[in-house]
Amino acid sequence: MSAVRTVLGDVPGGGLGVCDAHDHLFFASPRLPGEELRDASAARAELAAFRERGGGAVVQWTPYGLGRRAADLPALSRDTGVHVVAATGLHQDVHYDEATLAALRGRAAEVFVDELTRGIGTSGVRAGLIKVAGGFHALDAHARWTMTAAAEAHHATGAPIAVHLELGTGALDVLELLCGELAVPSHRVILGHLNRSPDAVTHREAAGSGCWLAFDGPSRGNHATDWRMPDAVRDLAEAGFGDRLLLGGDTTKASARSVDGGPGMPYLLRRVAPRLALAVGEELVRRVLTENPARAFAVDWR
Repeated sequence: MSAVRTVLGDVPGGGLGVCDAHDHLFFASPRLPGEELRDASAARAELAAFRERGGGAVVQWTPYGLGRRAADLPALSRDTGVHVVAATGLHQDVHYDEATLAALRGRAAEVFVDELTRGIGTSGVRAGLIKVAGGFHALDAHARWTMTAAAEAHHATGAPIAVHLELGTGALDVLELLCGELAVPSHRVILGHLNRSPDAVTHREAAGSGCWLAFDGPSRGNHATDWRMPDAVRDLAEAGFGDRLLLGGDTTKASARSVDGGPGMPYLLRRVAPRLALAVGEELVRRVLTENPARAFAVDWR
């Protein structure tokens, strides 16, 4: 029986409820100095605020080495009643020092599998997805290495692979590598940040492969394209791809949390969902927030 691997154990996909399919409770990178998500009390408050809006699950895309704080996630999930899914994997190389990456050479897939099946570090918390990242309109050597390791870990476990697309670009290159060369089934691939490059033709071609398209935000950095998300979602829905869509908040900075004055996780349900309902109808938005993530993250674990 397929299940979503949460930080409190495996649950049926249908038990997630309303799902923020791409977000962060904890995240720390040298690329975002002073904006680290490290405060457990703020994370708890953010989850509680999301729950008050009807939220039932949050998928944290924070990968290896970027402050996941896996040991803190079970208590946050229990305290707030929100399911939490943790990630393994690796981000772009600019987020790491060379020593961290050197220590994973030749064993990244092994680490990913271990975190998916045994647990992250000594926490005992198992990851429920693999997060990797592409570059701007291209895949560099680091992206190819990490995606190859992710594919190997997928084949060993069945885990879904979530991909950060830099400014929403490179979707077709990612699919050629993961689903073509590396034989990952397309329905196990989730492409993130599609709203950052509102190219309707590429969106439809990617959706036609059978992968998942995640639209996330809002953010100051991507405001110029965020406001076009309803049009992009409507275009895909009208093309028959409403069953391939996911929505997330992608809160990567402390200042973006609702408890710190930003939009945060609740904004997804407070403003994004009602706005999308005007474009595609309430029923499709309901399915995108509940049924689609239940299928995207549920796995017949190996």
